[in-house]
Amino acid sequence: MAGKRKAKRTTTPREDLSKPSKWRLQHGGFDEAARGTDPDTGTPILHRRAVDSLGVLLANGSITPQMHEAGEIFRAVFQRAALDRVRTMPMIRIPGGRADLLSESQTVARERVARAMTHLGGFGSPSGSIAWYVLGLENSVRDWALRQGWNGRAVTPAIAHGILLGTLGILTAHYGLAPPARAAVCATTSALRDDAAAKSAQPQ
Repeated sequence: MAGKRKAKRTTTPREDLSKPSKWRLQHGGFDEAARGTDPDTGTPILHRRAVDSLGVLLANGSITPQMHEAGEIFRAVFQRAALDRVRTMPMIRIPGGRADLLSESQTVARERVARAMTHLGGFGSPSGSIAWYVLGLENSVRDWALRQGWNGRAVTPAIAHGILLGTLGILTAHYGLAPPARAAVCATTSALRDDAAAKSAQPQ
């Protein structure tokens, strides 16, 4: 008499709760995880937040549609250049390495990013840094202010916000979306308006 076959035990793979689910990733990316502590249990945890700094700024009237478009262009070219895999800014220049590892479109995209970074004052400038980390890598403005800042020195979120507005103004002119003078006026006006709003919100 043949013995009964044991039914195979099916195991459902456990979901890695430390990472965003596949469903959630369909609705936007996340910034780098920030370490924290659960206030109730004291257990170390990772915070991940969806970041769309440009969308928020456009929605609240802090930037013009042209400034928003300039930021989106930089981000798209940055991703096409496969620089979103580079977590730190190159110290010297973007184009480099072995040419056979890059496609022609990636090489052209990296050259475009390099020209934009030069227009922003280079990698060591505040505009270059915030463009790389916030527009390119899509970190939040607050995280950039606290972790990167200007040459590694933390700055206040308000100052970082002003730097981002100025950066978008420069990119607007760089991509030919507005004359340089007009782009500068738009960026300055946006920064002054937001600064006045922040001061009025402070308790007297």
